[in-house]
Amino acid sequence: MSQGLRGSPQGAGFSLLNGRLLSGFEDLRQVEAKYPALLFKQQLTAFLEKIYGLIRDNLKKEIAPVLGQCIQAPRNSRASLVKGRSQANAVAQQALNAHWQSIVKSLDNYLKTLRANFVPPFLVRKLFSQTFSFINVQLFNSLLLRRECCSFSNGEYVKAGLAELEQWCHGATEEFAGLAWDELKHIRQAVGFLVIHQKPKKTLKEITNDLCPVLSIQQLYRISTMYWDDKYGTHTVSTDVISRMRVMMTEDSNNAVSSSFLLDDDSSIPFSVDDISKSMQEVEVADIDPPPLIRGNSGFTFLLQHSE
Repeated sequence: MSQGLRGSPQGAGFSLLNGRLLSGFEDLRQVEAKYPALLFKQQLTAFLEKIYGLIRDNLKKEIAPVLGQCIQAPRNSRASLVKGRSQANAVAQQALNAHWQSIVKSLDNYLKTLRANFVPPFLVRKLFSQTFSFINVQLFNSLLLRRECCSFSNGEYVKAGLAELEQWCHGATEEFAGLAWDELKHIRQAVGFLVIHQKPKKTLKEITNDLCPVLSIQQLYRISTMYWDDKYGTHTVSTDVISRMRVMMTEDSNNAVSSSFLLDDDSSIPFSVDDISKSMQEVEVADIDPPPLIRGNSGFTFLLQHSE
C-alpha cells in the first residue's frame, strides 16, 4: 500500500508529462539551445569590459605623471618670457607646452592603434570621454589644493594647454573624440575665472550664471580666496561677493548639502552590451563567406547552407 502511495504521484506526474512530451519537445530543444548562447554573451561581455578597463587604465597611468606638470607652469620657462625677445620667448613657450604635447602624443598613439584594430567608434568615444574626465578631475583638484596654481599667469599656462587638447579633439573628429571636450568643463571654467580681468567688478550672479555655472559655491569660494596675480597685480572678487559666498555655504551646510569641493574620478564601465549592439551596423550573415577553417568543420554546416 505504501509502495502504491509512493508510486502514484510519480506515475501521475509521468503520465502528465508524457501527455505533453511530444507536443512540447521542440520547445524543450529551443530552451536547451538558449543557455550556451546566454553563457557566451555573458563571457563576451566580461571579456569586453575587462579589455576596455585595461586600455583605459593604461592610458590614465601613461598621462597621470605628466598632469602634475601641466597644472603649474615651470618657473624657469615662465620667467624667460621677456618682452621684446621674440626668439627667446618662442623657445620658452615651446618648453611650457612640452608637457601638454606629451599628453597629445599619447592620445594620438592610442587613437591610431584603436583605429588600426577596427575598434568601433562608439567604444573609442567612451574611452576618450572617460580619459578627458580623468584629466578634468586631476587638474581641477590640484588647482583647488595648491594656492601656487591659482595665479593669473598660471591660468594662462593651463588655458594654453587646454587649447592643445581642444585642437586634438577637432583633429580626431567627433566620430572618435565625441564630446570629450565637454568633460573638461570644471577646469575650463576655473581657468576662465583666473584669467578674467576686473574680478572686483563681477557680481556673484555673473560669476555663478555666466562665468562658472558648473562650479559649486564651495569651489568658487576656494578659488576666489586663493587667487593671486603675479603678473599684473590685480585683485580677486569683492569682499561683498566673498561674504555672500560664506552665507551660501553656511546655508548649504544647514541643509545637509555636501561641503566637499573636490571631484571624484568615475572608473565604471560606461556602456552596456545593448549599447554596443545598437551602435553596430547591421550585418547579414548569409552575405558573409565563412573562412576556410569553419568551412571544413562539419559543426558549422548550417553556415554553409545560408551562404550557399
